Order: sequence, then C-alpha cells, then structure tokens
Amino acid sequence: MGQNSSKLSKATYVAATPSNDADDELIYKLQSLLTTEGSDEEAEDKDADDDDGLPQDLKNPMDVSDLKGWKDEIYSDPVKKLALNCMTGNDIDKIIANTQKINVHNVDLFNNTVKFEGHPITNQKSSGRCWLFASTNVFKEFMKSKYNLEDFEFSQNHLFFYDKLEKSNWFLNRILESYDEDIDSRYVQFLLQLPENDGGQWDMIVNLVKTYGLVPKAVFPDSASSINSSRLNYFVNNKLREYAMILRNLKREQLAQSEKGDSFKVDIVAIKKKMMKSIHTILSLTLGIPPGPNDPIVWEYKDKFGNYHRIESTPLGFYNEILGFKADEHFSLINDPRNTEGLYTVDKLGNIEGGKPVEYVNTSIDYLKKAAIDMIKANTPVFFGSDVGKFEDVQKGLLDVGSWDYDLGFGVQMELTKKQRLLTGSSQMTHAMVLTGVHLIDGKPVRWKVENSWGEYGEHKGYFVMTDEWFDEYVFQIVTNATFAGPKLTSIWLSKKYNVLPYYDPMGALA
Repeated sequence: MGQNSSKLSKATYVAATPSNDADDELIYKLQSLLTTEGSDEEAEDKDADDDDGLPQDLKNPMDVSDLKGWKDEIYSDPVKKLALNCMTGNDIDKIIANTQKINVHNVDLFNNTVKFEGHPITNQKSSGRCWLFASTNVFKEFMKSKYNLEDFEFSQNHLFFYDKLEKSNWFLNRILESYDEDIDSRYVQFLLQLPENDGGQWDMIVNLVKTYGLVPKAVFPDSASSINSSRLNYFVNNKLREYAMILRNLKREQLAQSEKGDSFKVDIVAIKKKMMKSIHTILSLTLGIPPGPNDPIVWEYKDKFGNYHRIESTPLGFYNEILGFKADEHFSLINDPRNTEGLYTVDKLGNIEGGKPVEYVNTSIDYLKKAAIDMIKANTPVFFGSDVGKFEDVQKGLLDVGSWDYDLGFGVQMELTKKQRLLTGSSQMTHAMVLTGVHLIDGKPVRWKVENSWGEYGEHKGYFVMTDEWFDEYVFQIVTNATFAGPKLTSIWLSKKYNVLPYYDPMGALA
C-alpha cells in the first residue's frame, strides 16, 4: 500500500522490520532510495561505473551459493515453510486476507446518503462500459426525483453505439494526420494498438449527450454484443487497422504525386466515408439501429403512485428538456501528485471530432473529498474514477488498503506512493462508479458508499464500502460543478489554460 514519501529514520525502519542480521542496513538503504525517487528530492548516483555503465558487482549480485543459502533459509524457518505450503496450494488473496479488518467494515450504515440512489443496480456485464453506466446512474437519480419513479434506467447501448462510431472516425483522422510518420513510430503504434475501445471519460459523455441526446433503456435496450463486446471489438479494431493501412498509403501516394507535379485522382474523403459506412453497418447489425438525435421517441411509464404517463420527444429533447441536466457545466477534479495544481488535458484524447477536450483540474485529495461530501449532502450523486483492482474484495464489497497483509505473508510491504505508482505504470484510472453516501465522524469522512455497475453481487448487493484511506490512494477523479468546487478551482477550469500531458500519460486511461 502507499506510504508517505518522506524518509523513515533508520532507527524507526529497523525497529519496524523483522531483524535479519546484516540485512537490516541494506534494506534500510533500499527503502530510503525508494522514498527519494518520485519525490521532490533528486538522488545523485555517485557510484563509479565501469565502461558499459554498470559496476561488475551490480551486474551479477548473486551466484549459485546464494541461491542455495536462500532456499535453505526458507526450509529452516517453520513460518516460511507454513507459508510455502499454504500459498502454493491456494490463492494468495485468501491466505493474506486480513479477516479482522474486513469484518470491521461489513456494514451498510452511512449517516449521509443520496435520497434516490440505486433502484435498479445496473449491470454492464462483459463489457468495458463502466463510464457510460456511471454517468447514466448519475442521470437516473435526477430522473427518479423529478418524475417520482421507483426505477429508471437510461440506454447505455444508445451511447455505446455512437461512441464507437465517433471513436472510429477520430482514429482514422489521427491516422491521416500522422501518415508521414514511420509505421513503427511510438505514436502510430500507440494508435494501432487499440483503435477504439469500450472505455471513456466524463467529457466524452458530455460530447455524446450534447450531440446525440439520451433515451430510456426501454426505447433502445442492450444487445448480445453490447453486453459481451469482445468479439465486436476484435472485428471493428481489425477493420480500422486495415483502413489505416489503406489511408496511410493513399496519403503517401498523394504526397509523391504532388511532388512530381501530377494530380492525384483518388478521392480520399469519399474513400474514408465508405469506410465509416462499413463501420456503421457493423455496429448497426450487432448493437441495433439506435434512434438519431432528432428522431421521434415515446416514453411511457408509471410513477411510484401508479399513475400512467406518456411523453413524446426526441433523444436531444429527452436530454435537454425531459432530464434537463447540464452535463457541460460539470467538470473533473483530479488528484495527480506528479503535477502541480492547474488545468490539464491529454494530447490526442477524445471521441467526437471538434468536441469538448478531456479536461482535468488537478488539486489536492482534500478538495476532491470536500466537493464529494457537499454533493452527497445536497442529494447529488458523484461520478468518480479510480483504480478499482487494487485492494478490492468483490464478494465482501470492500475497498480497503488493509484488506490484505503482504507483510504477514511474505515479510515485505507494498511501499510505492500514489505518485510513484503513476510514475512506474502501476496505477491509473481503470473503473468509473458513483459515490452515493459518506459516513462522517466529527465532520471527517471514515467510509464511502459506492454504487457499482456489476449487478447485485456480493454481501452489499452491488455496492462497495470504500474506506477513506482507499480514497486517498486509489481515487483519482470526481466530477462536480462550480457550486461544489468553489471559485478557485472553477476559475482554473474556466481559464482554458491547458497543461498538455502526452498521449501515453496514465491520465489518458479510459475508465
């Protein structure tokens, strides 16, 4: 788990670490180096290197006798022998699970919750659409409150269809822009690695709803390929790679002809349009044909009092008038300890050409918590992005950095800080969910209630209990607005003075 980046004193570290004779001194030095890298301090390497840059003893710090000694040490230690027997025959998580810590949080009690949370607990199934579910789960709470509904769900498949269509166009445009780069360049390989995928970010939602609107799930339900998207993604991505090769060759031929003074007779725009038509056909036949932004739709429903209602609208009308939620007035606060406070975006990240860029206001974790607490108190659910796979117990419905005791099982701890995990590729936003509750003691958050989109699994029936310590380490983003962010952070967002992160930055990860 993450630790404070300040150095531990030698006495403190050795006292807290199981003694192993002369190894204490070496381990302490290694731990001191760890806390220096990725902090504001810069370590200086004063070791004398040989001609190829590495000292001889560093190249090969062990030999066969070392291996035998290490093995004998394990066999001579009864505790390590027990661990060997346990861990070679069982899942590591089960062996090092901190059951006493888990049971402390096995409760469903929060003194601040969103009034219209849940109902239904949604299920993205075998797809990477969590960001679409998290955003529509936020929208549905406002629908339920506004129209006195027991249950309501927006169509994620409707947004899924148009996002994939737009991302395909986005990818082909980036390919055309980079036609003069070698195909094995880092950037072109980055594009080709995953031309489009299921994931996304809040500002991509803004682009989708402002362009295509929203429809109830009853109007455009899921299909077999939306709930299990791997085969569809395989097909679409390989067609896009095929189209990328064609477009690159055409652009290069166009340049060659131009340099010779010859005219280029091939209409690249028309060819790209045919490519997009093929992608549209693939999506239509697998996801269904969704209503266009101005197509008529009918929503019929009964309120919680049993009264029947019928509303005629369009997808754009449903978003703008029926829901009436101003998605473009909401923005992301992030906690990225690598960077200073300010407005950030990520190069080449987007879904709709000419749409809103992905925007992040980077600030301290305390500002994220304050905004989230104030939103929950105001009956406003909170879209957030996190690294959900870390210290996650799905069955218990628990997110807690103390859930597993690596020190108990292996005699070593997880020492990387949040900043260092970002620097080394250990952590990034992998999943979007919704905060619907917080438990406060003396005004300070202790645990958070999280509405997920994996169906009614586990002991909390589709919810996670998230400790405040887990929030510190693995929550990177919340979505809020000027009311809750405050004037300082709002002015940073409104300035549009971007710090541009490279396209491969972990903040470009799609939840």
